[in-house]
Amino acid sequence: MKTPVSILRCTDYDPTGLKAAVKEAVRLIGGMEKFARPGERLLLKPNILAGKASDRAVTTHPEVVRAMIELVREAGAIPFVGDSSAIGGARKNAETCGILGVCEETGTDFVEFNTLVEVQNPNHLIFRRLELSKEVLAYDGIINLAKLKTHAQMYLTMAVKNLFGSVPGKRKARWHFSAGVDTTTFATMLLDLHNYLNPRLSIMDAVVAMEGNGPASGETRKTGLVLAADNAIAMDRVLVELVGARLKDTPISRAAMEHKLAGSDIDDIAVVGEALETVRIRDFKFPPPMDIDFAAKLPEFIRKRLKNSITTRPEIDARRCSLCNICVQLCPAEVMELKTRVVIDYQGCIRCYCCQESCPKGVISVKDGWLKKLLPGL
Repeated sequence: MKTPVSILRCTDYDPTGLKAAVKEAVRLIGGMEKFARPGERLLLKPNILAGKASDRAVTTHPEVVRAMIELVREAGAIPFVGDSSAIGGARKNAETCGILGVCEETGTDFVEFNTLVEVQNPNHLIFRRLELSKEVLAYDGIINLAKLKTHAQMYLTMAVKNLFGSVPGKRKARWHFSAGVDTTTFATMLLDLHNYLNPRLSIMDAVVAMEGNGPASGETRKTGLVLAADNAIAMDRVLVELVGARLKDTPISRAAMEHKLAGSDIDDIAVVGEALETVRIRDFKFPPPMDIDFAAKLPEFIRKRLKNSITTRPEIDARRCSLCNICVQLCPAEVMELKTRVVIDYQGCIRCYCCQESCPKGVISVKDGWLKKLLPGL
């Protein structure tokens, strides 16, 4: 039996129309009764990356959160909303983007993921142990409310990547350091995290997406869609097709395919609602594809000499940089230093792009090395 992924058109965030689209998207894959039972305590996990206004497309839109709160309640379950932000406190960021206001208006508890616990991962792909927020594990199930955006390291941040918010606070940066030396390892860690948490339902906010220099400093793109699936891997695979990305450039979907995970093969997915061909997003702007995996295959003496020229790397617009020092403080490899300007030791840089993701001014972007520009097939 094929894994269903539903796609519905939704032109804006009008609460009535949006709720109707989300409800129909869920109905097409089994209905809310499949995912929420009376009396259950369910965690709604939006993307609250940073404290940005909802129209910046950095976070899951608050009206998507409202719609799911109402649908969970109508099914007789008890909704909670929570996250751990990569930049700043989740509660403050939720206030800025409007999600906290929705929680207060609907009488829904907002939970900040703060308490670190280590868990055994018996069905691991690569990591036998994972670090998670204790708060995430306190509920009967998880509903994943993701945002469609580009991502410097993962190319796209979609449903699977959204669950990285279950790792509390600055531990995210340490995982970037531990698993981020090559994109495949980091992507497989995210799949381990997804498989362990096993969200019951994923909803994709693709009404307005982010393209270009994502996940925090890109351009908004009105895409007018809502997706639903009970398999986040399958949802991501459909989105790769939807935006016209190449599978080899999307580390999470590529790693899922290599491990033959359920939902990773597009031929095993049934798209319902809108036909994929009718809603494809043309000319979507992507970041430069990562290439650490390619570089890692080279002999070490060549890799050291050519690393900067054959890989992408973060570059800082010094004229616009406010010297806030946030990127320096968050750098997991500790290769950034604040002098008269922010300096990066590119030989030690692991290309995790935590600096680019955390920059509040959006002055860090991803650039190709000179040899990669000449040989784009690298």
